[in-house]
Amino acid sequence: MARDWTDLFITDGARPAAAAGAGGDDEPDRKRGFFKRLRTNLSKTREALGAEIQATLLEGDVDEETWERLEEALIMADVGAATTARVVGELESEAAGGEITGGEALSRRLSEMLAEIARTGEDRIDLRASPTVIMAVGVNGTGKTTTIGKLAWHLQRELGLKVVLGAADTFRAAAVQQLEGWAERAGCEIVSGPEGSDPGSVAFEAVKQGRDRGADVVIIDTAGRLHTQDNLMAELTKVRRVISKQIEHAPHETLLTVDATTGQNGLRQAKLFSEAVQVDGIVLTKLDGTAKGGIALAIAGELGIPVKLIGIGEALEDLRPFDADDYAQALLT
Repeated sequence: MARDWTDLFITDGARPAAAAGAGGDDEPDRKRGFFKRLRTNLSKTREALGAEIQATLLEGDVDEETWERLEEALIMADVGAATTARVVGELESEAAGGEITGGEALSRRLSEMLAEIARTGEDRIDLRASPTVIMAVGVNGTGKTTTIGKLAWHLQRELGLKVVLGAADTFRAAAVQQLEGWAERAGCEIVSGPEGSDPGSVAFEAVKQGRDRGADVVIIDTAGRLHTQDNLMAELTKVRRVISKQIEHAPHETLLTVDATTGQNGLRQAKLFSEAVQVDGIVLTKLDGTAKGGIALAIAGELGIPVKLIGIGEALEDLRPFDADDYAQALLT
């Protein structure tokens, strides 16, 4: 069953109790519901990928054409050329060696392999530092600020944590107001500066205020930027350095939001952002509107960066912890 919020986070056991309504006897039903929603919202990718794979592996004999069609289907779903070659090569080798026989066995093994690739690195978020500082980065339009607001809401509701937001996106018009709206909705505090403030100074103050106010988590919003804007990418490095002056080893987590509809461009974004700052995890948004949901596999398989959160809609509950097994299953069946 789908991972829940308590599965996503590493805590020291001394955190406040989760808010009322989280967990409880209805947890199995909730997790089944999450998977059902994931499967529904991945329908475009599944229709493009799953149908072709079902026809390829379950109908007719497995031959050279089978592997070519499978390769084409995975590439069309933006699994990526390198990851696709690895998957098809291993599957073909196992089939040739008699380790797996028959279309259904091949299909099950494909699902296992996709899950194994998606399950890379540390796919949890460590909240044991007090406060834990999370820096959010990403290109304009990926849903970064919205993700921050939803994450703050879930941290407060599901784990009962005190969250402070830092409005260090001083570049985009109305960015602070948008984050203020989310802070109010999530029931958390926000630290901002005058319009045009230096992002590093806002981030510094947010961490300071978080410590002074006894926050469990401080989430820093940074200016959305194109990965080709060298000066703004350099600014991210500066913000990260400023944060570390407040708390050693902070930020403890850097999350990059990637719009799934951008396909392979999302892979390039992840590569270049990870070169500018240490990206610990991916938030993959807009999975409900794309047939390119395989991009999670490309990022995990080629860059070794785990997807930790996924966005499958506009509602608060549509930001979910990523589950590799459910994701692979929802892609194919």
